[in-house]
Amino acid sequence: MPDSETDGGIDRSRLPDDWTVWSQGEDGRLVLAYRPDVFNAADFPAPCLPTLYLTHGKRTRRPGVNPADTADSADWFVTLYLEPDVSLNETLRFPTREEALERTVALARQFDNGEIDYRSLYQVPREEYFDRLDDLTDGESAE
Repeated sequence: MPDSETDGGIDRSRLPDDWTVWSQGEDGRLVLAYRPDVFNAADFPAPCLPTLYLTHGKRTRRPGVNPADTADSADWFVTLYLEPDVSLNETLRFPTREEALERTVALARQFDNGEIDYRSLYQVPREEYFDRLDDLTDGESAE
């Protein structure tokens, strides 16, 4: 996917409508947020705002803190957070930003379509929240 400048360095037409470019760093970092209009503390808990991070160098800190610049890694990483301490349990590492951006967009689509099994990422089940999140995404459950 060409790295279009239409919205924060990403071709906005490739993203599902429910994902927003939250921030873009000059170094190529990108943060996408899922439905910030409903993760507003009234409808859904604000700390549970699903976010996708595209970072240069492995992200070792919680959302909201910029990753340290690491001279030892030229790779790009994609991380999906469901809340600060809950993330997708796979390492998504790519040699180029373009490849990482492709995966970021694909992961945004998977989440939007209800294809991510977020229940398995939680140690303590939150069934009522999961049911509401199922309603928000297009899937009933990825179980």
